[in-house]
Amino acid sequence: MRIYEGSPRQDFEEVLRSIGAILDQRGLREVSLTEIPEGFIVQGLAVEQAGSTWSESYGAQHKETLTFVDDDIARFMEEGVARRDQPTPVASFGSAGGYEAALRVIGHYIDGQHPRDVFFFEQEGAYVLRLLTATPAGAKHQLVEFTRDDIVQLTAQAPAGRGSTTAPDAAPGAAG
Repeated sequence: MRIYEGSPRQDFEEVLRSIGAILDQRGLREVSLTEIPEGFIVQGLAVEQAGSTWSESYGAQHKETLTFVDDDIARFMEEGVARRDQPTPVASFGSAGGYEAALRVIGHYIDGQHPRDVFFFEQEGAYVLRLLTATPAGAKHQLVEFTRDDIVQLTAQAPAGRGSTTAPDAAPGAAG
């Protein structure tokens, strides 16, 4: 969340984790996320459950677009903390849905980069990020790729790194 107007977004780890939980609940896949001044625009493929005949049992796919403003994200984060504080199996890291876990580790990486702007898309479990970062020569875009295997590995390592505020200098597949 932004501390004050015009500041960079804070704590992408929790913000993206919260958005990921919503994506898991909605059953979206093949998502893209664009940061806007008011929050985020997320698009993904959704499957509508079809009628009763065998040929229609898989449903129809359509693109769904969601806009999350900062107030929505704050609410999602509070709900996520409350859900994880419950003494149920849901509170364990391994029980997080695919997007909740993946976006959390990606958010942790992003926090270490201090970007001014974030865009990414996912395809079949791999993510390509475009981060706008400040450099001595001015702002520039940085491309970073996380393969499906990278996400699995980072997710498995996440419990050991709990509480860490540092992120690796470059993600696997980072491009300059």
